[in-house]
Amino acid sequence: MDRLTEMEAFATVVDQGGFTDAAKKMGISKSAVSKHVSALEARLGARLLNRTTRRVSPTEIGLAYYDRARRVLNDAGEADALVTAMQVAPSGLLRISVATDFGVNLLSPVLGDFLQEYPEITVNMVLTNRYVELISEGFDMAIRVGELEDSTLRARKLTESSRRMIAAPSYFQKYGRPQKIDDLNEHKLLHYSSQSNGNVWKITAPSGERRQVRSAGWLTVNDGQSLLHACIAGLGIAYLPSFLYADALKQGLVEEAIPDLPMETLGIYAVYPPGRFTQPKVRAFIDFLAQTFADKGPDNW
Repeated sequence: MDRLTEMEAFATVVDQGGFTDAAKKMGISKSAVSKHVSALEARLGARLLNRTTRRVSPTEIGLAYYDRARRVLNDAGEADALVTAMQVAPSGLLRISVATDFGVNLLSPVLGDFLQEYPEITVNMVLTNRYVELISEGFDMAIRVGELEDSTLRARKLTESSRRMIAAPSYFQKYGRPQKIDDLNEHKLLHYSSQSNGNVWKITAPSGERRQVRSAGWLTVNDGQSLLHACIAGLGIAYLPSFLYADALKQGLVEEAIPDLPMETLGIYAVYPPGRFTQPKVRAFIDFLAQTFADKGPDNW
């Protein structure tokens, strides 16, 4: 007899509390259930069930075997479900959390292509720079920029962006150009208000030393695009990712403040809950993003 069928018959008898109800659950005869269980006991050389006229209960050995058998049966069921799910078109509601600047500037323009390719998927995109709790807050995945916090989440790196200090030529004409990191203390800085560490820039010096520049700044705002506009207007020096300032730099609207500093690199990641099975809709979206940004890089935006 099939080993899994024997396990299923035994586990169902324990779950249902008897052979009659187990037979109804499995859709087979009571005698067939009894034969499966008897064959299992004979193969193992152990009595797994205490049988009386009134009730059936697992023996001590039977209870231990039940715990392991139930796990095996559950894994087998998940394996069957996985194969079935992988053969159907991705569908359903995909709820994603996206870093605001990346979502507005890069994800929104290509989202239509994804929806055209997967018409059975609907997307609910929430723009926020807050690290949301995916599972407890009901998100399927998130797109995050920068260093990932320690987490049990799974992550796939999509691409990278550089981060540099930039300002408009008009700003440098009026206030001068900083020559070294310490000079920034005398300049007008533009900050993200959503930074958890306050108005602090962490910058790598030519020596490789990590330096911190702490300044109140002339303008603080929680939107990178607004900081870029302020920068272009000559209001100060901003520390922004290249996917935001790349076009402005090519057009000569902004310039690097201290070109000799080492390039700071930011990873851009898709993160999603742990588990051996990734939902088809999540897998489809991550694969789409990886392909969409495959030709992008730190300074190629």
